[in-house]
Amino acid sequence: MKVVVFAHVPPPHHGQSQMVQLMVDGFRKNSSLGIEVIHVDARLSEDMADVGKARGVKIRLLIRHCRAALKLGANHHCSTLYYIPTPPQRTPLYRDFIALAILRFQFKRIIFHWHSVGLGAWLGSTAHFWERWTARWLFGRVDLSIVLAESNRIDAAKLAPRRITVVSNGIPDPCPDYFTDLAEIRRQLDQRDLVRVLFLAHCTREKGIFDAIDAVVLANRKSLNRRFVLRVAGGFLSKKEENEFLKRLAEPEVAAVVKYVGFAVGPIKDRLFRDSDVFLFPTYFANEGQPVNLIEALAYGLPCVTTRWRAIPEYFPDNYPGLCKPKDVVAIASALGRTAGVGSSELMRDTYEKKFTVKSHLHALAKAFQSI
Repeated sequence: MKVVVFAHVPPPHHGQSQMVQLMVDGFRKNSSLGIEVIHVDARLSEDMADVGKARGVKIRLLIRHCRAALKLGANHHCSTLYYIPTPPQRTPLYRDFIALAILRFQFKRIIFHWHSVGLGAWLGSTAHFWERWTARWLFGRVDLSIVLAESNRIDAAKLAPRRITVVSNGIPDPCPDYFTDLAEIRRQLDQRDLVRVLFLAHCTREKGIFDAIDAVVLANRKSLNRRFVLRVAGGFLSKKEENEFLKRLAEPEVAAVVKYVGFAVGPIKDRLFRDSDVFLFPTYFANEGQPVNLIEALAYGLPCVTTRWRAIPEYFPDNYPGLCKPKDVVAIASALGRTAGVGSSELMRDTYEKKFTVKSHLHALAKAFQSI
């Protein structure tokens, strides 16, 4: 089966672009999966700060990418288009209107892969009439909508696709030596006086950066026999939020327990995961799909403290003590103490192996593609 994949790969680095790269490379390396990828790197931004911003040059780039997709589709006799729809934000929504007006009706079959959530609900509650009408014309009744979790079905269903399939994200194992090198270390967590907490994500308020700081400070105030230290890894998308973070970092109580290590990739990121005891991600990002950073934490057997938000609870058992209400700093601080002593490392690793391996991800994607 041939598929024109109209989606960008890193840079910029974020979960969606990384998963596209993984899919393109995975299908090309595994011909037995039966998917031939014809890839158009539809990149419009070079860094995260530019993502979602309106610039005239982006329209010219977008039209150029669309022409490339049509040409490649014709040359390869490919009648299936893979497209990642926007989150509910007007600038990228209008970008999608332009792209789909050019592409949608030139391909026989359309596959949408919903990495973000919320567009369906936004169209019904907030969008202008003409936005709603245009979206239903261009987004409606596609052949296949792929969502990342069961809880995301309802949003995709608002645009009446012919078929909805759940395919979880999956990543190559970043910690193949977990059982030989890390498992025993993780088991000793409840015996430690110092708990090393890691926040690794884009450093935005909605991703929980400030709640993470407040929770670690509060956990230290409440704990008599343990000390929590937080390392923050990631880039800032807003200068205002970066300045606010630096101001907080200058406060003595924060400076004593919080360290910023910058944007982390490769060996630096690997070392951060290995040298941490708890992964802290108190997100309430409106368009959160299925965060790759949490999947990475699971692969390293890191106990997680995160939020009951979007699809995240589906990662964990119902009674998992690290799940908290979004924005509830008191609950997040308490969860740090509970999770650090619960001995859940092997449960985390087992969840990764059962739900989020790259092999199962690619096989499920291929099966979904071939279903149409």
